[in-house]
Amino acid sequence: MKRHIISQPAIKDLEEIIDYFSSRNVDAGERFINEFEKKCKNLANFPNMGRSYDDIKPSLRGLPLAGYIIFYRVIDDGIEIIRVVSGYRDLESLFLEDE
Repeated sequence: MKRHIISQPAIKDLEEIIDYFSSRNVDAGERFINEFEKKCKNLANFPNMGRSYDDIKPSLRGLPLAGYIIFYRVIDDGIEIIRVVSGYRDLESLFLEDE
């Protein structure tokens, strides 16, 4: 079985998303995390499922989830989740900040 790893910036993103949901709707937060886990496992097995974001950063791919985008890159034995951010953010500047 392929694996998925989560980068430190993505862990920070997820913590912020969980904090947001915990202050508003815990059930929705739990559903988000469950769906996130399902999508990560699915992406590890089918990494080309997501859309290419090569125009922002080479080898960057993304898959939507409840208004957020799971950004990842394909690695030898699965995928690495790079960021999990709102689809409304300025994505290009977000990845410029990471460099």
